[in-house]
Amino acid sequence: MASLDVLEGRLGHRFRDTALLEIALTHRSALRPGLAANERLEFLGDRVLSLAVAHFLYRRFPTENEGDLSRRLASLVRREALARVARALELGADLRLSRGEEASGGRENPGLLADACEALLGAVYLDGGIEAAEGVVARLWAPLVEDQAMPSKDARTALQELVQARGLPLPRYTVARTEGPDHAPRFVMSVAIEGEASAEAEGASKQAASEAAARLLLVRMGVDV
Repeated sequence: MASLDVLEGRLGHRFRDTALLEIALTHRSALRPGLAANERLEFLGDRVLSLAVAHFLYRRFPTENEGDLSRRLASLVRREALARVARALELGADLRLSRGEEASGGRENPGLLADACEALLGAVYLDGGIEAAEGVVARLWAPLVEDQAMPSKDARTALQELVQARGLPLPRYTVARTEGPDHAPRFVMSVAIEGEASAEAEGASKQAASEAAARLLLVRMGVDV
């Protein structure tokens, strides 16, 4: 439990029910009789994060419009942002993993870290309520917010706005193929505009690959990104 005391310090929340913290750190690969995995907490934490970040942004940027706030939100709740926060918490060291998952690099897996980070937020919410969860999010996500010098329009949004402005069909995204081992897959996504150009790109998640493909297609359509 000593390491969990350190984690609670980094988190800025002391758990009244430490069982919630234990569950949040338990990957399904490490399940044993009497233990629960973190998937249900991950589901809850995803919703808690969206609300907490939205509230934080609403207060932090009182003059920004809905579109700008939405673009900030999309960037801050994506898996890459969650993995960054998890690394800042050194969350990988405290995860409960099977030997096989650990041997395959699970403690450094961005997707696994992001899931555990969401589960942790769900645990904070159940333990201390929405105020506690918002306090944790405000502290941990503040550096990411400050890194956003200006509202960043994601490539998928920019592409959609471009085709609508030009009267073209909406872009269609498909999984072209999946590469790499099961514990660290790489997704290749294709984006196409019917009768126009198309592009493919890869990423650690379907979202990241779609974003990269949209960015490449924008370049091919003559748009600076």
